[in-house]
Amino acid sequence: MNGFADIVKTKQVKDSEGFTRSEDEVLASIRVYREGRHGSERWANLAAFSDATDLFRFRCIPGLTITTEHFFICDGERFNITSVENVKGRGMYIEVLAKRSESTVGKG
Repeated sequence: MNGFADIVKTKQVKDSEGFTRSEDEVLASIRVYREGRHGSERWANLAAFSDATDLFRFRCIPGLTITTEHFFICDGERFNITSVENVKGRGMYIEVLAKRSESTVGKG
């Protein structure tokens, strides 16, 4: 494992005046193996996921099911999950393909 990441989901929260706003909720902070997209044989086999920029692999978390509605925050960057796979179907490791999210705030 070569880094740390937070598994996060966005939820809608109502304030005291009845207005809703989006808020990020950290579901878990975990150690992950992160591999960026490059010309390896592994990435050549994943050509169908042309928009994925990173691969994350980590141990399964009991009681937590990762879906494409969640996202990762790793090294200050946000990654949208595009694919989730149980490695070899054993329930020990999860492999996630994710796309780096570009911020649109402040761009004009």
